Amino acid sequence: MTNAAATHDESRPPVLAPGATYASVTEKISGLVLSRTTPRWWILAFAVAFLALQVFLVATAYLVTTGTGIWGIRIPIGWGWAIINFVWWIGIGHAGTLISAILLLFRQDWRTSINRFAEAMTLFAVSCAGVFPILHMGRPWLAYWFAPYPNSMSLWPQFRSPLIWDVFAVTTYATVSALFWYIGLIPDLATLRDRALGRATRLIFGVMALGWRGSAKHWHRYETAYLLLAGLATPLVVSVHTVVSFDFAVSIIPGWHTTIFPPYFVAGAIYAGFAMVITLMVPLRRLLKLEDLITVRHLQNMAKVMLATGLVVVYGYAMEAFMAWYSGNEYEGFMLWNRMTGPYAPYYWTLLFCNAGVPQLLWLAKVRASPWLLFGVAMFVNWGMWLERYIIVVTSLHRDYLPSAWGMYSGTLWDVATFVGTLGIFGVAMLLFVRVLPMISIFEVRTLVRKPPSTHRVQGG
Repeated sequence: MTNAAATHDESRPPVLAPGATYASVTEKISGLVLSRTTPRWWILAFAVAFLALQVFLVATAYLVTTGTGIWGIRIPIGWGWAIINFVWWIGIGHAGTLISAILLLFRQDWRTSINRFAEAMTLFAVSCAGVFPILHMGRPWLAYWFAPYPNSMSLWPQFRSPLIWDVFAVTTYATVSALFWYIGLIPDLATLRDRALGRATRLIFGVMALGWRGSAKHWHRYETAYLLLAGLATPLVVSVHTVVSFDFAVSIIPGWHTTIFPPYFVAGAIYAGFAMVITLMVPLRRLLKLEDLITVRHLQNMAKVMLATGLVVVYGYAMEAFMAWYSGNEYEGFMLWNRMTGPYAPYYWTLLFCNAGVPQLLWLAKVRASPWLLFGVAMFVNWGMWLERYIIVVTSLHRDYLPSAWGMYSGTLWDVATFVGTLGIFGVAMLLFVRVLPMISIFEVRTLVRKPPSTHRVQGG
């Protein structure tokens, strides 16, 4: 037994499996990309995701030619599934930035096996989110009007509009996340360039690696740029979903006009994001045989973060109820009572069950250590967080101040088709990423491996 193994705390699961070495890490991760054979499960999953993508194209074409009325939005519910899905997708993207940037600054070594995957998930989720506000405009070909560009009519965006705030916040978030993701890829792209057998493959990876040779100068500049981008990305975790919450909080509508929304939305975003990471990571680590790199400790830590942020979300629910009573505002009180007993009450109680009830299982160590039980809990959270956005958007609009303006809302087939289509976009992008780029950071994982002498292998404890 080596010293590293002897000093290991047996009560704490290791970051990597004991048998992991420099060579095995490089071989396993690069082999997923450079392998000439594609697994059957990948082909089947890609076919399903690509079919969903075609559904999105059909739904979008019909929307553009017919109008947003096909979504079921009407007075008084002018917002529907489009804004619900926008907030849901933006929330999912938060886990990547938190895992990559904040945990990097706090020097948490367990992030190394999941940060690359989470970063990619952020980019694809933000891309899916950006689709909905553009389509919701009704005239998506005029989306460039959001940009403050010089024009002959001297027209400028209304900078007091939360929609403009969304444009700047989301584009900034997407840009910084993309730069952070790509810079982190450069050393691994150089590794793939050096190990690739085909000339075309070497050329592609060589161009993408930007001439990386692993010199001391390269590493110095890389680490400086990576830390600077981590510092830039960290406040974005708070700012982006805070700005999204302002879409609601700056209004005077009961249920929206509340100061708790910014922290409540940020915690909910991280909650939903970690749930989606677990949802995707559990089956992929099994299908790709990555149990020695994505260990039980990674799953346990993600479960703990999900439990902590879930408790913050539950606190937000409690504060909504308390302030509706404590404020003495009859409209706020009616809004809460309507959620609990009105026509959308089944949705409200279901979201409480999914977001506040089921995640309490994460207090149990056996549940946190079981990948498939974690997967089940994460699926409940994914569904519950979507229902939360549905309740926030719809119940505050369908019964406003004037009973004469009350109405009901339900999504149509085209709402479902558009949402399923964005799931297809996300699925196609994730599957292509897993197949053509390293989903785990090779060089960062190798820093966790105690490099053995050439004649000695590291033994497990």
